[in-house]
Amino acid sequence: MNRVYGVIGIKAKMANWNADFTGRPKSTSNGDIFGSDKALKYPMKKMWMNNEKKVLFVKSWKENSNGIVPNQLGERYATLFSEIDKKTTTTKEVMTNLFKCIDVKNFGATFAEEGQNISITGAVQFGQGFNKFDNTNIEIQDILSPFADSTKDDAKQSTLGTKITVDEAHYFYGFSINPKNYDEYKEILGDDFKGYTKEDYEEFKKVTLTSATAYSTNSKFGCENEFALFVECNDSECYLPDLSDYIKFDSQKREVDLSKVEELIGDKGDIEVYSNPYKLKVITTKTHKNIFTKEVIEK
Repeated sequence: MNRVYGVIGIKAKMANWNADFTGRPKSTSNGDIFGSDKALKYPMKKMWMNNEKKVLFVKSWKENSNGIVPNQLGERYATLFSEIDKKTTTTKEVMTNLFKCIDVKNFGATFAEEGQNISITGAVQFGQGFNKFDNTNIEIQDILSPFADSTKDDAKQSTLGTKITVDEAHYFYGFSINPKNYDEYKEILGDDFKGYTKEDYEEFKKVTLTSATAYSTNSKFGCENEFALFVECNDSECYLPDLSDYIKFDSQKREVDLSKVEELIGDKGDIEVYSNPYKLKVITTKTHKNIFTKEVIEK
């Protein structure tokens, strides 16, 4: 398959899509709110795990003399495959297993463990997801705990906490998929390794349309997939910039205008658009589908 480019849109309403270490929505030094690529990848990994697919780079736990603690990378690898033996385990064996993990197959890996030093540049690369909504406000709610402060023996009142959200934000992530990133591994791993395939792309596409909506925690409830754009290039010489920069978003109308994107792409690739038609209007001349039902939206 040829390169794929696209944009993933996430809406957050009274939710916190990606918090910094202070609990506030992540932002640049200029105050522009954005979500990291890690915030987008995590719900995808959780959905893959729920579908019983192998996922390597996710926190897992073990119990030892120190209590319940996170696994090390090698230990996580061992739970999926087997322990690495410094004397007998080959790099080819480890690399073959790494590509069996769906998160590695998509996003790549840095694996430095037990005498192995493997770096895989992922076929799928995400940019940062900037909020294009003009009037986003940060809401801070005081929360009363039902318990007294356990650090104070004379505490007479229960403790207070805070919940920080945005009233509304619309994040747009540009991404690219370059299957040629894995061409060198075909020579190393042999005929059993097919590289990044059409089936891999379809699996990736599925989670990009649903994983944020499916992943509901206290802070993420209110975050959902609302938009997706996929451009499958017609030939191997198709090179496109970050398409999220060319999307125009009208905050008053909740409207996405893809005119500049379509002009930029021209006849370089086949365009497919998904959106939540009940909350978002999309201006496009291309195939436009309901992100929930996958049915074509009639113009």
